[in-house]
Amino acid sequence: MNYLVIKCGGSAFQQLTPSFYKNIIKILNSGNWQPIIVHGGGPLISTLLDKLAIPTHFNQGLRVTTEEVLDVVEMVLSGSVNKQIVRELTLAGGKAVGMSGVDGGLLEAAPHDPEMKWGYVGKIVHVETENLELYTKRGYIPVISPVAMDRAGQRYNINGDTAAAAIAEALNGHLCFVSDISGIEVEGKSGKKEILKQATLKQIEDLIELEVITGGMVPKVQAALEGLKNGVKATVILNGLESEQLLDYIQGHPVGTKITLKEAATHV
Repeated sequence: MNYLVIKCGGSAFQQLTPSFYKNIIKILNSGNWQPIIVHGGGPLISTLLDKLAIPTHFNQGLRVTTEEVLDVVEMVLSGSVNKQIVRELTLAGGKAVGMSGVDGGLLEAAPHDPEMKWGYVGKIVHVETENLELYTKRGYIPVISPVAMDRAGQRYNINGDTAAAAIAEALNGHLCFVSDISGIEVEGKSGKKEILKQATLKQIEDLIELEVITGGMVPKVQAALEGLKNGVKATVILNGLESEQLLDYIQGHPVGTKITLKEAATHV
């Protein structure tokens, strides 16, 4: 069984069509893949924070999180967004179960940095896979919101890309970042934007330094690379608004941007 951890970004989530969810059910019913969904919800969090007049800002693509912000993050991610995805999968003919990283100790967290520059933003130090395996064996698709806690019970806001990579690592699975763009965009020879078919560790480091990769794409590619170093079989960034791309990926067709640690060896 191949685990396919699908990270749905907040921007893409609001635009996904019913066919996207139906294709996830097709992937499950193929018998070769077990999908697990990890989702974000950044735009919806920002909207609610604005309505509540709670200040928020980002540092290197991560939302600085106070306890007040954290309450809203948990409300949106573990509440409205999580349950909407569960409903969509159910309407598509599947069985889904929603949970957060807090449930059953699924995701154990620690501060993202010791100086707490990002507030209660966390990193994953352990993934408890037992519940995931129990649900998947019974035909369910787990839908996970990236809120976690440490052993003292302190909650943390986890970047969804980071959480997805940690789960894919623990399950030795494939990692698919679903975005509202078709991968990493660069300027081609013609001067027009092109999608990189493959991006290596060295290329990504250079593109970050040149500020071609910026904002929320930075933690995404960093999570992809970290996952590949720690047991993730393959990683790709693709466009969820082109719902067939998920099916193309599991069938081995080149889609989006494939992230690798180094160039593939060539044989003459």
